[in-house]
Amino acid sequence: RIYSKKLLRRCRRRKKFKADLYYYQNIDYNDRRQNIMEVILLENVPKLGKKGEVIKVNEGYARNCLFRKNLAIEATSVNLNNLKLQNANNAKIAKEKLEEAKKLAEELKEASVTVSIKTGAGGKTFGSISGKEIAQAIKDQLNMDIDKKKLHIEEPIKSLGTHIVKIKLHPEVTGELAVKVKEI
Repeated sequence: RIYSKKLLRRCRRRKKFKADLYYYQNIDYNDRRQNIMEVILLENVPKLGKKGEVIKVNEGYARNCLFRKNLAIEATSVNLNNLKLQNANNAKIAKEKLEEAKKLAEELKEASVTVSIKTGAGGKTFGSISGKEIAQAIKDQLNMDIDKKKLHIEEPIKSLGTHIVKIKLHPEVTGELAVKVKEI
């Protein structure tokens, strides 16, 4: 390359010849020194990115750390295509799970569960009905396996009658179930 004499004099005086030359040519000096490559993360890496992201890292960090620990693979055209197909497959599976959750919510809306509780004089109950008891009743009466952590009971059920319990089936779908409380 041919540089102007004025630029060469200015750079020699400051003793930052290469850095200033790159600056005046609009080239980032740090990018010229380091070999940067793109990688696809296979797992979540703190302060770097999440699984499936394509990121730029130093070549040495990628080869010495990420590749050896199987945290990433090189972003070649074949690997990028595989990532694209995998993301499409994951989206399809997520859509199927959403449809399944909506169907289950419709079934639960029509169904009801009966739970019995001990009562004293005047119809006063002893204790309340917990999510564990409701989950067990769903399993026994409706033959559905629903985790007790998915049940959302706003207030403790301490009275006889019919109560509505919300069930979180999917992050986007919440179903409702009628729980009939009767005395033993």
